[in-house]
Amino acid sequence: MGRTPLRRITAGALALGLALAAAGAGSSPAAAATASAGAPNLGANVTVFDPSMPLADIQAKLDATHAAQVNNEMGTQRYAFLFKPGTYGTAEKPLQFQVGYYTEITGLGANPGDVVINGKVEVYNRCLSTDPANPNCIALVNFWRTISNLTVNVNGAGQDGCRAGANFWAVSQAVSMRRVQFTGGPLTLMDYCTAGPQYASGGFIANSKLPATTNGSQQQWLTRNSEVASWSNAVWNQVFAGVTGAPDDSAFPNPPYTTLDTTPVSREKPYLFVDGSGRYQVRVPAAQRNTSGVNWSGPGRTIPLSDFYIAKPGDSVTKINLALALGKHLLLTPGVYDIARSIEVWRPNTVVLGIGHATLTAVNGSTPIDVADVPGVIVAGVTIDAGTKESKVLLRVGKKHGLGISSPSNPTTLSDVYFRVGGPHIGKTDTALEVNSDDVLIDHTWVWRGDHGVEGFTEGVNGDTDRWRTNTGRYGAVINGDDVTATGLFVEHFQKYNTVWNGERGTTVLYQNELPYDPPTQADWMNGKVKGYAGYKVGDRVKKHTLYGGGVYVFNQNNPSIETENGFEVPQTPGVKLHHIMTVNLSAGVINHVVNGVGEAADMTKVGQPVYVTDYPAAP
Repeated sequence: MGRTPLRRITAGALALGLALAAAGAGSSPAAAATASAGAPNLGANVTVFDPSMPLADIQAKLDATHAAQVNNEMGTQRYAFLFKPGTYGTAEKPLQFQVGYYTEITGLGANPGDVVINGKVEVYNRCLSTDPANPNCIALVNFWRTISNLTVNVNGAGQDGCRAGANFWAVSQAVSMRRVQFTGGPLTLMDYCTAGPQYASGGFIANSKLPATTNGSQQQWLTRNSEVASWSNAVWNQVFAGVTGAPDDSAFPNPPYTTLDTTPVSREKPYLFVDGSGRYQVRVPAAQRNTSGVNWSGPGRTIPLSDFYIAKPGDSVTKINLALALGKHLLLTPGVYDIARSIEVWRPNTVVLGIGHATLTAVNGSTPIDVADVPGVIVAGVTIDAGTKESKVLLRVGKKHGLGISSPSNPTTLSDVYFRVGGPHIGKTDTALEVNSDDVLIDHTWVWRGDHGVEGFTEGVNGDTDRWRTNTGRYGAVINGDDVTATGLFVEHFQKYNTVWNGERGTTVLYQNELPYDPPTQADWMNGKVKGYAGYKVGDRVKKHTLYGGGVYVFNQNNPSIETENGFEVPQTPGVKLHHIMTVNLSAGVINHVVNGVGEAADMTKVGQPVYVTDYPAAP
């Protein structure tokens, strides 16, 4: 019922598949021998560090990669740096480095304490201009980087007085921090040293132990299932779910905190580690409900890396699908993959894990990943790009009107899955993410129709008009399944509804949205007779839905006269509840109301000043 049947496989194909599996998933015989000895061939873009390596060599490699990636926002290079258990750097000679675009920093220990970096792992403001009088140093576009599964013992020895006292992590969307602990010093989520404090638009932390943390200029942030010694500052929308030490939210919106004692549904992201015998394994945590605090050794399963097909850019989808059909899981190594037909994930409990921001680009209108109506599938650490020919959807979970099998205790889960429509090239899709299955967990996603990029358009008003006609994406996330939960749902710039939630009993914990910058005229931004499309739409027939901490922002750069009637649009029924929502004017255009005609206008008299609604419907 609802399952995709096993495809007919010829004897020759089966033999080929078994040979591929035995040879380390398509690697050469030499590579297969190495893999069988415990050191898998993860490709040229993965570097594995060992604490016995000279610190100077490690430092040089990390510094060279950062220099290449610090401004490579729309490039195709992808990197993963994996640290074997041990300690890197000393009190006198710390390991201090910065993380650039499309770079993953991950420890290979079974627990974060197994890999210790005495030093710093940082992200600073990016300076977009060479003009010394106006360097335009900001963190608003510090996207696409990852840190996980290690301990940073903060050591600023040798840095200047401004830098030395904290670990800087000034990031924005599509940046994930998981299973990280900081000791020895504070953490700051803004960079107040590079041309002074500037806005950032992050972000996401899960299952981490945080020191005294300065949020600073972060416009929105989700911290989930973690511990924090203290948290200071808030800008617009700060959400905490199941966080020990989280700030109280009773004074909302001053400050604008939203605090849930527990996370309704959670599943930590799978992670690669090396066991005591030197074998590479993937730990897959189990889903849990109503949890709080850090859990680094909870229930789950451990899968040998030998049970994964290790894919590299250039591998055919046919080969990948054959491996999946034969029961393999899938590890996508760093790089850009051209995907002309769907990667079909139809076995329950299959794990698809990307490292180093592995990126799947749709070719000829394909849907790069198609997940069947089965429970327990996990897709994690993958970026999906629209191609130049329109795709109907970029990632589909389940079939519409299907009779799929789902499991509340074992939800299909998307973790750190990011979408782009435009940016590195022209992109076209009708819908980026479509979820039709029930009992799905979306744990941190950024669904982005590019508001800037390298498509070669003429800049200015005509360029923006061209972008509206050429770089097309109608819907960001469409949720049709029941009992779907999203923790960290970031969706931006789509040309109709950014998010449409049609399923029953949905829950969102932090929603962030910017409406599209580029409608040429009001006529281009009309929903029938209504001015514009709400940034978050709950279907008219839905009876139960809950949102905690939501923001919709407007910046009609192309035509500041354009209006949007409502930031949020939901059915007026007691079971649909929005808690702590807001709209913001970013200096162009206007949102007339926060939700369903309620709330003041976010207009040019309130630039940068949120308009809040504490509860909708209003609490009795």
